[in-house]
Amino acid sequence: MTTAIIVQARMTSTRLPGKVLLPLGDRTALAQVLGRCRLVRGVDVVCCAVPDAPASDPVAAEAEACGAVVVRGSEHDVLGRYRQAAEVVAADLVMRVTSDCPLIDPESCAAVIAEVAAGRADYACNNMPRTWPHGLDCEAFPAALLERAGREATAPYEREHVTPWMRTHPGLRRVNVPGPRPEQAGLRWTLDFPEDYVFLKAVFGHLPPLPEVPSATAVAAMVAADPGLSAAAERCLETARRHA
Repeated sequence: MTTAIIVQARMTSTRLPGKVLLPLGDRTALAQVLGRCRLVRGVDVVCCAVPDAPASDPVAAEAEACGAVVVRGSEHDVLGRYRQAAEVVAADLVMRVTSDCPLIDPESCAAVIAEVAAGRADYACNNMPRTWPHGLDCEAFPAALLERAGREATAPYEREHVTPWMRTHPGLRRVNVPGPRPEQAGLRWTLDFPEDYVFLKAVFGHLPPLPEVPSATAVAAMVAADPGLSAAAERCLETARRHA
């Protein structure tokens, strides 16, 4: 069985253009994501699904430099792009990760994959309900279910966000993998606004380089103990609330 993590990435973010190529620590945000995905137990291939528009050529080049398989597809039909990527890498089981999650946790990813690999779930995730920080989100499902979603999901929202059909379609066995500390659900570790970048850049300034990955609990404790990081984290939450 081939297990693939497919990371969607593009250059044309409206809130923070080019965010996936911003530096975090010793590499770009995209390289941090791809590097952490390569550390997930049981994963055979890491693929980056990139829009086929010329604007995203730098993203494709960075992903290739990181050793990821790059598949180009529709910018707006991201579900179709995922389906295409899964076919190219001959995946049997797919994990979805987004490129705005540079702190993605390999241990959490492995636990989510295990639910599908062991046959306990058709769809597994770690955010339904959320008990991990926002920015550690991952989802896993058989490639056959992705192919079915690609045929049956028709709403624009379903096509753009890849998994809403799987998360709501009746008859599917869905499993959520909870985090170790539910209170961490209120933390924001995703890269969407300039304030997020200021916070994450400061966090990565305190983290060891890959392949060492501190746990989510360790990162949360580090932020809580540092007044500057805590203030930056609060500004991220305030910005997200204003745009909700």
